[in-house]
Amino acid sequence: MKICSSKFIALVFLPVLLSAAVLVYRAHPFHPAPFPIHEFAHQQHHQAPSLVNARMLDHSYFLGSPYLQGPEDLAYDSSTGLLYTGCADGWIKAFDLNSSVLHNWVNTGGRPLGLALTGSQLIVADGYQGLLRITEDKKIEVLTNAAEGLKFNLTDGVDVGKDGTIYFTDASYKYQMHDYLYDILEGRPHGRLLSFTPNTNETKVLLHNLYFPNGVAISPDQSSLVFCETPLKRCRRYWLQGSKKGSVDAFIDNIPGYPDNIHCDGERNYWIAISSSLTPYLEHANKLQFVRKVTIIIESYISLLKHVQSNGGVYGVDLQGNPTAHFYDPALSQLTGAVKIGNQIYVGSLKYPHIIGFNMSSSQIS
Repeated sequence: MKICSSKFIALVFLPVLLSAAVLVYRAHPFHPAPFPIHEFAHQQHHQAPSLVNARMLDHSYFLGSPYLQGPEDLAYDSSTGLLYTGCADGWIKAFDLNSSVLHNWVNTGGRPLGLALTGSQLIVADGYQGLLRITEDKKIEVLTNAAEGLKFNLTDGVDVGKDGTIYFTDASYKYQMHDYLYDILEGRPHGRLLSFTPNTNETKVLLHNLYFPNGVAISPDQSSLVFCETPLKRCRRYWLQGSKKGSVDAFIDNIPGYPDNIHCDGERNYWIAISSSLTPYLEHANKLQFVRKVTIIIESYISLLKHVQSNGGVYGVDLQGNPTAHFYDPALSQLTGAVKIGNQIYVGSLKYPHIIGFNMSSSQIS
């Protein structure tokens, strides 16, 4: 009787549940586009980096724990020894590498993401407030929050040229920070690369139709900048000077994961934070629109994606885009910013309550 009863319940309720699932799927307003396969038509392939550590956590230590809520990006002031980071609660905090003391510096009232120092001022790409300038005495000024009549919805990465020009990204004009996964999974180009000139207060759009453009880093010779497009696992180069000025070309394709912020160490390398490798689930999501839609529906109730990400880390490339280093760990994910100071790499994230410190000397030459 119990077996028959169970079969009866299954026969009655399973069709009801399936019908309800179909109705929820059809009614949900999220409609992803086909993955832009055409963007991969001329991708370059590269050799593996020579410096590798696949167990990054074994040689890591934590700074500021547990007082940092998702320290997303990092900026280092060598004159003071302070390492600045922006947190989910709006605070920009400064960790003193000399004394190991954490300071609450200033609260933007938004979500500080990309950071760049210029003199005694900190330039902040705030996901909600726009492009900010914070003075040494903690005065906050909104430099710009719109371009071409379109408000920024997710001001993300930033860097400052030697001439004072600020280059930054609006990762999405459609979605805000709390919905950034929608933009990545939708598969449509809602992002822009922009510049702001402080002397004239001019905001200019340099590139349209980018796929979640994230970090920005200017080359040491100021001739170009490199920006990351997270869902396409690539970084491209925009030329600021010379015969190629205003044009864009490939810098590095087929990155082994999703790039976030990028920083130049002022010497020979760019350092790219890798949020996660391309796991089997994420690979299927790229190929199949319905998987991306189901993912968004599930994310409305429980956090799914954080359980299908792994091998977050840091990727080093030289000034020509050739890989030089890869530090990662299966247990890491949602890493978002990395800066090199001496032989140490400091890494931020959306996930952890601390900055991760990593000693490069522990890595092996392959």
